[in-house]
Amino acid sequence: MTSKKTVLVVEDDAAIRRGLVDSLQFAGYSVIACADGQEGLETALAAQLELVILDVMLPRRDGFQILAEVRRARPALPVILVTARGAEQDRVSGLQGGADDYVVKPFSSKELLARVAAVLRRSAERPSDVGRVTVAGRAIDFDRREIARADGSRVLLSERETVLLRPLVANRGRAIARSELLERVWGLPGGDPNTRAVDMQVVGLREKLGDLPDAPQVVLTVRGVGYMLAREGP
Repeated sequence: MTSKKTVLVVEDDAAIRRGLVDSLQFAGYSVIACADGQEGLETALAAQLELVILDVMLPRRDGFQILAEVRRARPALPVILVTARGAEQDRVSGLQGGADDYVVKPFSSKELLARVAAVLRRSAERPSDVGRVTVAGRAIDFDRREIARADGSRVLLSERETVLLRPLVANRGRAIARSELLERVWGLPGGDPNTRAVDMQVVGLREKLGDLPDAPQVVLTVRGVGYMLAREGP
């Protein structure tokens, strides 16, 4: 059975926050709630999430600052902005900054859930938010399924290696658990904790990247968790 999708709610108004949490949980989502911008940003960058619902006006960090940081670090993570009625410029700025959608206060739970479902559906349908990424001198091109290594040589990626790289690139700088990779790449919810499938695939991927097995620079091992793509590079 596939695990529940996790939604982060960042909203400082306690009544609205409670209403959002209740509606989402009733609809079958797992919910993490934060009451201020700094806590929301830290959670958005660290937690395993499928969606962020983000208020614009927040203490400590506003929604636009959080959106910019999330787009830089986790470009594939969908974000829905919550704006005040009549704040058209907020909505325009949010969409230009990379928000996937917005809801205007006050809103009904029915509208909110419809927008959440639509954003998650669009997110699942797009193959990747990143076509090309450079890290530690290697250029990974998803369209060509190719790696251009630091020494100028080029190697082709297998379909499974490409699928493995997508969540690492989309969540660059964040550790992805082996169990999550097993579910995403092999379609095994929960996965077998004793399987070495992910580790063996990473060994082959590192070889193609020219990543030293004893001192990797691109695909890093996070002990006790899984793997992550290094932040270095544009």
